Formats: sequence, C-alpha cells, structure tokens
Amino acid sequence: MTEVYLDNAATTPMSDNVINVITAEMKNDFGNASSTYELGRKARHVVDLARQKAAHAINASESEIIFTSGGSESNNTAIFGTAHSRQNIGKRIITTKIEHPSVLKPMQQLQREGYDVVYLDVDENGRISLADLKEALTPQTILVSIMAVNNEMGTINPLAEIGAIVKPSNAYFHVDAVQGLGNIDLDVEKMNIDLLSTSAHKINGPKFLGFLYERNAINLPPLVYGGEQETKRRAGTENVPGIAGFGEAISEIAAIDKGQLQKKYQKLQGIILNQLEEAQLDFQVNGGIKEYDSHHILNLFFNDISTTLLQTNLDLAGFAVSGGSACTAGSIEPSHVLVACFGKKSPRINESIRISFGRFTTEKEVRAFANQLVKVVSKLQNK
Repeated sequence: MTEVYLDNAATTPMSDNVINVITAEMKNDFGNASSTYELGRKARHVVDLARQKAAHAINASESEIIFTSGGSESNNTAIFGTAHSRQNIGKRIITTKIEHPSVLKPMQQLQREGYDVVYLDVDENGRISLADLKEALTPQTILVSIMAVNNEMGTINPLAEIGAIVKPSNAYFHVDAVQGLGNIDLDVEKMNIDLLSTSAHKINGPKFLGFLYERNAINLPPLVYGGEQETKRRAGTENVPGIAGFGEAISEIAAIDKGQLQKKYQKLQGIILNQLEEAQLDFQVNGGIKEYDSHHILNLFFNDISTTLLQTNLDLAGFAVSGGSACTAGSIEPSHVLVACFGKKSPRINESIRISFGRFTTEKEVRAFANQLVKVVSKLQNK
C-alpha cells in the first residue's frame, strides 16, 4: 500500500542532505565540543558554524543563539526565565488562548505561583485583536508570548505590528516560531522580537533539537543547570551531529523563497478544496486561506463525521493526516484551538481534520489524497 504523508505540521521527514551531514559527523567529528584538543576543536567549529546559520536565518547575532532540545524547552526557558527573573517589575503576562501546550502549560504553572496571566481571545480565523493587546498591556506586564503561526489552523500573527506595540512597554516579546521558521520570513530586528523558539524537526531536521534566540540585552537564568555549555546558558554536552544537521536544514530552508513556497502550498490546498466542492460535499474550512495564513496547513470540518472515524478511514487507505496538534493527539479533550475559535458546543471541535504539507509534498500525492478524501467523506456522509 502506498503511504502518503500529510502531517508535516507534526513533524517532517529529514532531508537526504541532513541525513548525510549527521552521518558524516557521527563518524568523523565525535569529539566533545567543550574539549580543547583537536577533536574537540573540530566539534566546536561544527557547532559554531550551525549557530552562524541559525543567526543568519532570523537576522540575529551568533551570541544570541542557544541550542536546546527543541521547541518545548525553548518555550519553557523563555517563559519561566522571564517570569522568575523579572517578578520585581511585575507579574503580569499576556498570551493567547490558541498557543501550543508548551506555552500554555507553563502559563498555568505560573498562575499557580501567583502570576497574572491574560489569555487573549481570538476570532473564528484564530486572530487576536491588537486593540485587546494594547488594553491588556500595563507597566507591570513583563512578557508577551504570541506564536508566529498557529500549528492547527495556520494563522499567521502580525508579528511586526505586535512587536511595535510591545516595544515601548516593560515587557519582553516572545515568539513561538516552531511553525514559522521555514514557512514565513522572520526578522527579529524588524519585528522587535526579544525571544524566539524553534524546532529542527519541523524543517526537515533531526528531532529533539532546537534553538532559543535571546536578545543580547537579556540575560535569562538557565532552565537546565550543570556544565558551562552554551556560554553558561544551557548545560549539557552539545549534540554535535544533530546540531550539524540542524544547521544544514536551516541552510536549505533559508535558500527557499518563502513566497514561492506558500504559492506551492496554496495550489495544493486548491486541489483538495476544488475536488470537495465539485463533489458537493458538506465541509467548511476552519480558519482562513488568505494571504495572512500559512498555506502549509489546511484544517477542514466535515459535518456529521467524527475526527477519529475520518482519520481511521484515511489511515487504512494509506493517508496520514491529523486531528489536531500531535502533542495532544492522545488526549480525549477536544482541540483547544477550535474551542477558542468556535466555542465548546461547536461540532467542529470533534469533526475536523488537519492536513499539512511540507516542501517534499508532491502534487501527485495531494491529488491521490483528494480523490480518496472525496470517496471516504461521500460514503460516511451518505450513511
């Protein structure tokens, strides 16, 4: 059975070049990057080169890049580090209701510690009101944490506008860019971003690796204590092969025009939507598919078909799609993103699937998927 993978928002397959780089590093540069002899110096050079690539991708300085185990650690470091080091200024934090669990759960913990966390509402397209953000900002606000691209609906937040609002305040501006890196252009200077989180496995790199951008003027306490790696900001022996692979993945996505990539994804979305419309099926798009949405994600609601049933039928036919965030897929709770957008009583929260493309997704694969989706939905809706 042919398998078609359309869950790239959950993870992406490693590119051949990344695999080759990691393999070569595992064979040749196995030294500890903290060691001072030649093997250690070679490993250090590999790490430094990847750091340079990461910095260049977001218009940062090399000294502002901290390698971590991934997006979750980067988010936790930014949030807890800011909260605990700046509580003398205030205990107010602003975020949104549709953030990733690695942002929302730290926020919930901080609430238990006595912090005042404001969760901004979103509209049906997953967008916040900038007026609400301005109103929520106070002199006691120490952090604003808003994601670049929503991982379930593809909503792109206006980072430059948000950064301009936050900059005059006392707050740091943190961006979870796990779904943003590789899909949209990111510039921490133009967008006035103070902290930014990424993950390698979302851009065809290795799992369990990411980086946190931390503006030079900021000096957050580490989340992980131990050795003095990452200039004392993140303890633990560096995963040199993985970091090398991450650097290669960053180089590959940096060379791709994000506008052209979005046009490709928009065309793939169109193939699916056109076939569903031609079949006159009962469906709706969750969120938007306009210029302020990342077209690598398409979230669809199919009336009277449960997410689990539709997913299972597609899986049996060899097509991998998601019911929402892969990090919460094992939960019996409905998608918090769809709840925030449409309310707890909406049928959408239990009758929607997420389709997500990657740069290796082909038009042939998407046409095959669209054909199968029409067959499955036609069958299930006519029961």
